[in-house]
Amino acid sequence: MNQRNLLLCGFILLKLVLQYLLIDSGYDLHWDEYLHLDQAHHLAWGYISVPPVTSWFSYLIYLLGNTGFWVKFFPALFGALTILLVWKSIEKLGGNLYACSLAATALTFSALARLNLLFQPNSFDILAWTFIFYTLLRHLQTGKVSWLYWMGVGFGFGFLNKYTVLFLAFGVLLGLMLTPERKIFKNPHLYAGLGLGFLIALPNIIWQVVNDYPVIWHMKMLSKYQLVNVSRVDFLAEQVLFFLGSIFILIAAFLSFFSYSPFKKYRFFFFTLIITLVAFAIFRAKAYYAISLYPIFFAFGSIYLAHLLELGWKRYLKPFTYLTPIGFFLLILPLVFPIKPPEKLKEIYASNADLDLTRWEDGEVHDIPQDFADMLGWKELAEKVDLAYSKSPETDHTLIICDNYGQAGAINFYTKIKGLRAVTMNADYVNWISLDQPIKHVILVREATDQISDREISLFEKSAHIGSISDSNAREFGTNIHLLVGAKMDINAILASEIEEKKAELKMVN
Repeated sequence: MNQRNLLLCGFILLKLVLQYLLIDSGYDLHWDEYLHLDQAHHLAWGYISVPPVTSWFSYLIYLLGNTGFWVKFFPALFGALTILLVWKSIEKLGGNLYACSLAATALTFSALARLNLLFQPNSFDILAWTFIFYTLLRHLQTGKVSWLYWMGVGFGFGFLNKYTVLFLAFGVLLGLMLTPERKIFKNPHLYAGLGLGFLIALPNIIWQVVNDYPVIWHMKMLSKYQLVNVSRVDFLAEQVLFFLGSIFILIAAFLSFFSYSPFKKYRFFFFTLIITLVAFAIFRAKAYYAISLYPIFFAFGSIYLAHLLELGWKRYLKPFTYLTPIGFFLLILPLVFPIKPPEKLKEIYASNADLDLTRWEDGEVHDIPQDFADMLGWKELAEKVDLAYSKSPETDHTLIICDNYGQAGAINFYTKIKGLRAVTMNADYVNWISLDQPIKHVILVREATDQISDREISLFEKSAHIGSISDSNAREFGTNIHLLVGAKMDINAILASEIEEKKAELKMVN
């Protein structure tokens, strides 16, 4: 193995190990991860909130033992593969070992590490976008039409992972039209490649049609409860923060398209970036939606810097180009990663309140970031639900009904009781509730603000409050667990009616 490949393997290993070191052992999995993990038990071509790709990896995690190690492994792997693609892009562009290692260093010690912590569609999204850029790069280099088909594969699986890839498609379309590379539109293989991508995405499109376009409902809910608090100015300002320690490499990349003759033919990459960012801003997207745009630009920026720093006194600046991203990463480490217990982090955030790092989607400022609060209290919840289940009569069926998918998914992941499955009327779970057995007992998991009603208690012979989540740092702090024993009425019929109402609500919103 030559020096270059040995160093590449070292960076990949570093990336994989680093992701496990960036989270304190006291945190549970994240709220959203539980929904994706439960999709492994309900494989389909689509879901209310996401397309199907994440569920495929969830199923693989299930086959591997359904442990936290594997949950964290796959986003780390996608991050490592992203670095691999950028490295290979540099090699194909003629970059030297310095350019390869600089780009790998910048990507390893960047905001990508934060996204690669969680098992969500984001990590694969970054990989898919980088792959699409790589295929376009290779097509422009070689003229081989096979790369246009690989581009279609990238768009197809990118769509099956996250619909935001359509923003990239829009950016690429206009970006090409603004440069001499618009000649690609005369190539019939471009349309054949896009047709291949469409065929790959088609099962999910059919699923959307058959299920009355749940993506529309999901987008309206995002706009109403999350994106409403997103500022377009903040969206653009936050782009700088993702790669703050290596922003000089991105600036070098942007300049290279206009001042470095070997890269002028790739100028459409720059226009694609600008157009896609503007489109995201118009639709009030979250800032991190756009992070998938940037990795490929580290290939261009690193090569251009290698060119600028090649001769004279400037070559002595090379060590600083490595140290700067690492230094910034270490500086912000305790501010953006859950590397310390919540109580320690609260002190850090209190002393850096002016940075406004703990504002949640509700627009309010809290003690710790929302993502960190979303990783607390779940094991405690599952333990208390298991306790409630142990107190219910074994001879009859007991149903666990939760307020949200985080609760249901966490119970299903952490429960010690074989076969126990919690449900909710929230998200995709509304389609997964089985009413095959007569329900005699119910365990209700309710948010602190959603108290159990007298009507619900009256439907059962006995009721008992089992406990609540006691971790005050958890977003679910105060969530209560109630055991209701001995149904006096047909609970199945009541739930069937509520399920139909919920499904009708989805269709009505559409």
